[in-house]
Amino acid sequence: MISIREAKDISNKMILLRLDLNVPLKNGSIVDTTRIDKILPTLNFLIEQNSKIIILSHIGRPKGKIIKELSLKPVCNYLKKKLNNEIKLINKNINEILNKDFFYSLNEKIIILENIRFYSEEEKNDYKFAKHLSNLGDIYVNDAFSCSHRAHATIKEIPKFLPSFLGLQFELELKALTKITSEIKRPITCIIGGSKISTKINVIKNLIPKFENIIFVGAMANNFINYMGNEIGKSLKEENSKNIINEIISLSKKEKCNLIYPHDVVVGKSLVSSPNTKELNKILPDEMILDIGPKTINKINQILDDSCTVLWNGPAGYFENPNFANGSVKIAEKIVEMNLANKIYSVAGGGDTVSLLNKLNVVNNFNFVSTAGGAFLEYLEGKELPGISALN
Repeated sequence: MISIREAKDISNKMILLRLDLNVPLKNGSIVDTTRIDKILPTLNFLIEQNSKIIILSHIGRPKGKIIKELSLKPVCNYLKKKLNNEIKLINKNINEILNKDFFYSLNEKIIILENIRFYSEEEKNDYKFAKHLSNLGDIYVNDAFSCSHRAHATIKEIPKFLPSFLGLQFELELKALTKITSEIKRPITCIIGGSKISTKINVIKNLIPKFENIIFVGAMANNFINYMGNEIGKSLKEENSKNIINEIISLSKKEKCNLIYPHDVVVGKSLVSSPNTKELNKILPDEMILDIGPKTINKINQILDDSCTVLWNGPAGYFENPNFANGSVKIAEKIVEMNLANKIYSVAGGGDTVSLLNKLNVVNNFNFVSTAGGAFLEYLEGKELPGISALN
């Protein structure tokens, strides 16, 4: 794979740029701009090279239908302000745009084609649709790592027809993930949360032989707490997880990887109730686990003190309520402290984790924060991503 930085003579070329602009919207306004802000360096680079940029992206899952609420118009307006450039949103049916001559008649340097998922051919990875899109540009750039686990037309097929390159953000994602999976500075610790252990079992199995410590937090830890014979009340728990946990424990013993789950927890009778710290054997049937307790926080801090690398995917509790955010906040503060002292290489990923770090305003105090959810996890799982194989 070659970075767009290394491409020769892209001045005045039509660049088909695949981005992930799938940001959350509320009443037509963008709720979180993180994904857009991260791809600005690529756009600025192409602008400096005097390229003409045709953006391909999506919002939501319209499943081949035109849904007004999922228009890229809010994104277009935001980019105009951030780049201080005129940007035109093209609503014309893509299939009726016959070739790149259409764009030469426009004065704007940046053009956005309306939500690519308004076309069913996108998710079907349609060969003819991809070939038609390729006729609109001279060069293809993928800067949508977070979509690159999808075998879609604008991810997998277009590179068959055009010289194709990595975007700058895609390049950063790969470097960070390579650093924690191949070029590891040991000891390495993974802090992993989420609601379902079954969705991350292959990630965990792939990381156990490579990592010294795997710390389970959030709802995922409830399965381990219950497995060890403790009452977990009304807490989130995945049914029939016993065999999965057996498999994880067996592999960790074989590979000499330490598995850590909470020693104490913070409970509440509802998501809005007051917090109450409990030992694991004191949880009542009408209570739910919503955060990790102080003993667990201390244990995690001790492990981080002895780590050189950390991967964090998933908050420690229900951080949306400040009563149950302490565990996540303390983990973030510890990693930031060590990062600022150059004692640890830190990578965080996943939607909820990014939201938490944004809320704490500490995103820039991590070595790398990935906005890619599924692609992030599938890469860690060891899967070959369609977007990467296409560029190769």
